[in-house]
Amino acid sequence: MESNENTNAKVTAPPASSEAVRKSMQGNKRRDTKPELVVRKMLRDMGYPGYRLDWKKVPGHPDIAYPGRKTCVFVMGCFWHDHEGCKYASKPRTHSDYWEEKFRRNKERDARVRAELEELGWTVIDIWECELKKDRIDETRERLQRDIEYAFVKL
Repeated sequence: MESNENTNAKVTAPPASSEAVRKSMQGNKRRDTKPELVVRKMLRDMGYPGYRLDWKKVPGHPDIAYPGRKTCVFVMGCFWHDHEGCKYASKPRTHSDYWEEKFRRNKERDARVRAELEELGWTVIDIWECELKKDRIDETRERLQRDIEYAFVKL
């Protein structure tokens, strides 16, 4: 598939290589994931409640949105969004063509959504799943606080 083709086109997933893999993949949720819950708690603890979840009135349906402040947060899974250089962004060995194409489409969509939001005047904050691990969570909390404060003052 060429990169100029419709990036929203659904591609049928290949069959799971085992029953354990099938169950694991079925267990993946789109929202209310553990990393997303951690970020939401951080925001409440910092004094920034009042966000909207999975807000559908803007491109990409941000995980967390402050519509009045035009600020949104995407909590990115390292595997699903192919976080470059991250040990949690492993590449499946079976059906590698399918996964390479899926990751490419995900990255294209992420870039397109970010550009659309920024064009509309939104501040976009990405938090990667790996940034919420114990060894990095304090640094991530500080960055999130800084980014949110900047975005709220910017308006």
